[in-house]
Amino acid sequence: MFDRYYRPAALALAVTLFAAGAYAQQKTIAIGTGGTGGVYYPLGGGLANILSKNLPGVQATAEVTGGSVDNLKLIATGQSEVGFSMADAALDALNGEDKFKSGKVDVRTLMVLYPNRMHVVSIEGTGINTMADLKGKRVSTGSPGSATEVMAFRVIEAAGLDKDKDLKRERLGVAESVNAIKDRKIDAFFWVGGLPTAAVTDLGATPGLKIKLIDHDEVVTKMNAKYGALYITDTIPAKMYPGQDKDNKISTVWNILVTSSKMSDELAYNIIKTVFDKKPDLVAVHKEAESIDFKFQKTGNSPIPWHPAAIKYFKDKGVAM
Repeated sequence: MFDRYYRPAALALAVTLFAAGAYAQQKTIAIGTGGTGGVYYPLGGGLANILSKNLPGVQATAEVTGGSVDNLKLIATGQSEVGFSMADAALDALNGEDKFKSGKVDVRTLMVLYPNRMHVVSIEGTGINTMADLKGKRVSTGSPGSATEVMAFRVIEAAGLDKDKDLKRERLGVAESVNAIKDRKIDAFFWVGGLPTAAVTDLGATPGLKIKLIDHDEVVTKMNAKYGALYITDTIPAKMYPGQDKDNKISTVWNILVTSSKMSDELAYNIIKTVFDKKPDLVAVHKEAESIDFKFQKTGNSPIPWHPAAIKYFKDKGVAM
């Protein structure tokens, strides 16, 4: 009699405990991306979507951040599991340099993503045609938590300018920079991102304005001499943006997807596998995902140690690292 009356309660308790156990097994992954006007954010949203759909027990979310520097610091504190980063910012984090002097980040590469192009953007009427013309102008060098700022400072330095003495400097994200240049509050801005970047497209399409992209490929040799072979000369092809009449000769650095050394081999392997298995879903979000390719997964494109799971995955695929 006692057993008959208490069996439903025991069953309910067992169901509750089972549900609690299943809930406890749910893994939440925060992905550090960037501002809403760039490429990291939409691609991060696409990444979160394919991981949540294809990895059992995983719920991934894309977080708006200031960019690479923020993402690396979030990984360091355990607030994000995965982040998008430029290779130069990640190397600073690994070595505890520049914006990471307060502490090194034990960061690892999951994969090389796509090349990040430095845009030096102005409009007609500002008198800016060359890097030297930035002297005395109102210029945004990127938001405080971004690798745009890291790379912008290096480009400015290699161009023979002083970021503090020669520029009236603002620290705006790409969307804010576009609004500021439209309102004539700044004369130019730096932005490093994929092609095309939505906010720059918006600027080029603005009636009554004509976009100007400033050549600066000559700085690459000096940047590499000081910071290591991180940068390459590159081109933003003519017509990439509305009103862009000619090729823009620029500096470029690779983007990488990073995590902490603490991420389990199983989870890291499954993240990498899912990205390559579901690459068409990411390309549908932004065409820069086309560059996520086995041929770019090599040490020269990432100065950061590879996660052991990445080494295993690419070895399984016959990719020489």
